[in-house]
Amino acid sequence: MIRLLLVDDHPSSRTPLAMVLDREPDMRVVAQAGSLAEAREAIELLDGEVDLALLDLHLPDGMGTDLIGDLRVANPYALALVLTAFYERESIANAVEAGAAGVLDKTADIGEITDGIRRLASGEQLIPPEEVLEMVRVAVRLRERERDAKLALGRLTSRELEILQQLARGLNDKEIAQELHIGRGTVRTHVEHILSKLEVASRLQALVFATRHGAVKLG
Repeated sequence: MIRLLLVDDHPSSRTPLAMVLDREPDMRVVAQAGSLAEAREAIELLDGEVDLALLDLHLPDGMGTDLIGDLRVANPYALALVLTAFYERESIANAVEAGAAGVLDKTADIGEITDGIRRLASGEQLIPPEEVLEMVRVAVRLRERERDAKLALGRLTSRELEILQQLARGLNDKEIAQELHIGRGTVRTHVEHILSKLEVASRLQALVFATRHGAVKLG
């Protein structure tokens, strides 16, 4: 019997899938969760009695792949199959690098999903070796890009980061100058330095870059 944990924040898709999988003679859904917090609680309560987790990639409180470590601690042989509606190469590469045993598009029919579960449980691979290799390359490029971004953000002074945060609040140069008790010309000079250090062409691009890498929060 393959014991399954379903993690998806949309009950409208999770519940019907659970009902269908429960009808399979060799499968049993032992728990469902709609968030990382709920899933971690379920994993703890199940005390390792999970063979395979079907994980939505994007959850309200994080990424589904964040659960893989918890699964392995509870059961070193547990597997993770990611079901995602966002079948992008970078997301898939990150999922595989995080330890996902397989990835399927959410639009896959139930036959593909049950077949994938059985194949993984029997030790087969869903992703061909050449695709795995390409995903490794993508993951390496992502890490390099993340490293370069951190280096660029690290070149910003505390005042420049402060200016960026004010821009993220939607303030203009005059409002920023008043907020920080500096001249408008000084604000513009700081912005020019920010664009140069981040190697971007506009304030909007700088905000997107800084937000993506966690340097500022919008609003």
